[in-house]
Amino acid sequence: MEQSQDKSAVSRKTMEIAVTLLFLIFGLVVSWDSYRLGAKWGSDGPQAGYFPFYIGVIIIICSAITLFQSLLIKAADNEPFVMRGQLKMVVLVMVPTIIYVALINWLGIYVASTIYIALFMWWLGKYSWVKYVSVSVGVSVAFFLMFEVWFKVPLPKGPLEAALGLN
Repeated sequence: MEQSQDKSAVSRKTMEIAVTLLFLIFGLVVSWDSYRLGAKWGSDGPQAGYFPFYIGVIIIICSAITLFQSLLIKAADNEPFVMRGQLKMVVLVMVPTIIYVALINWLGIYVASTIYIALFMWWLGKYSWVKYVSVSVGVSVAFFLMFEVWFKVPLPKGPLEAALGLN
């Protein structure tokens, strides 16, 4: 079990190629759309896409150079980008965070935040229920007072706030 945690999840070469390809695609999209808007010098000056077009071209050139350099990395120089144990820790934080963001639409930011904080304190922090309940509820109440009452900034609310008449 411990040995599988020490294996490389992905190599540096693979990640460099993947990120470079993403930047290359981004540069192509920027250049293409800027050209579509107008990337020439008009009678009254540069058209709307003139400067973004050349920024996209610079991104494409830099991405092509980086891609070429990434392809030249030899197996001996190709160190791990991330180990499986490290990637597991990232996923343990990322997946609940994605779920939290999705729950904000249905539960509102305060209830979703309370659940999110309590879950992390219980699951990863191994705190007692008294601590994670009091901290998660306390933080959400403090944020409610700060944003809704003092700053008058309405944040997304859910069914609990509607039932309490706080919408």
